Amino acid sequence: MANRVFNFSAGPSALPLPVLERARDELLDFAATGMGIMEMSHRSGTFTKVIEAAEAGVRWHLGVSDDYSVLFLQGGASLQFAQVPMNLYIEGRPIDVLHTGVWTKKAIAEMDKVATYRLAGSGEKDKFMHIPRKEEITLNPQASYVYMASNNTIYGSQWRAFPETGEVPLVADMSSDILSRRIDVSRFGLIFAGAQKNIGPAGVTLVIVRKDLLEHARTSLPTMLQYRVHAAERSLYNTPPTFAIYIASLVMDWITQQGGLEAIERRNDEKAARLYGAIDESELYYCPVERDSRSRMNVVFRLKGNDEALEAEFVAKSGKAGLAGLKGHRSVGGLRASIYNAVSLEAVEALIAFMADFERARG
Repeated sequence: MANRVFNFSAGPSALPLPVLERARDELLDFAATGMGIMEMSHRSGTFTKVIEAAEAGVRWHLGVSDDYSVLFLQGGASLQFAQVPMNLYIEGRPIDVLHTGVWTKKAIAEMDKVATYRLAGSGEKDKFMHIPRKEEITLNPQASYVYMASNNTIYGSQWRAFPETGEVPLVADMSSDILSRRIDVSRFGLIFAGAQKNIGPAGVTLVIVRKDLLEHARTSLPTMLQYRVHAAERSLYNTPPTFAIYIASLVMDWITQQGGLEAIERRNDEKAARLYGAIDESELYYCPVERDSRSRMNVVFRLKGNDEALEAEFVAKSGKAGLAGLKGHRSVGGLRASIYNAVSLEAVEALIAFMADFERARG
């Protein structure tokens, strides 16, 4: 569509155009019911097929076995910061945290209200410009679980390989890189992800939790906060975000049409390689993140000298050129291109061309 921009926003972020077009076409009359998906009962047979399709898509693409429950919840990743320790913390067994930036800091703040924790590894002393290395991590074999964020939208770092935690469950916030690459779900006790990066629109949160962990929570925990309740009710204990789940089901179909996660991962690798290559070869731009920790989803970069006025000019002019969402997070400044699954190689090439033009104009 001629009037659509290339969207590099960190979230809510770009959705695949075929998904938006299908949702548009089905908005008023879904599956010949004479009503839209937002208007029908979440307990109807029609919607049951939608949520089952969304779950089946997640299981297929991520290889999720029957040992896990797949839940579609509300409250975003921010609620999961508290809900995870409420359900999985075991008294007297502090949670091991791998601290990699703002989102683990926020999780720690919520965790501290309901549990005890210890820092098992941190990149803070280097301003989170790298993921904790193996020699910088010390895990407690008696921990309730190990907590991490797999990708960091603000600092632009990402775990390339996940830590070995033995018998201790590994819990990961994968909000910003879920479904961007193949992973071995069996290595995790629980994975959660806000939808608004690679799954669908804001409003639904994906939780994948090993079934044997469902009974860890005390039964006195408020009902809506118990994973066991949502698992027993197949995410239909209360009215779920029906439209967001419907879009998620369409995104699962789109991933299949793209060739599955293998093809998605290959394309994401190519996008990231081209963009980082352009930055590294430039005399104007640089990426502050150590090479082996760079995110394939959120590419952060600065103009040499950290010239904030020139960076503001870059954002303004790129916006006029149809490149949206390139301003860095307010807490760190600079520039950031979020290149999630729905961001095309064409969009990345357009950004690289603009960057080259901007640099040439400065001599």
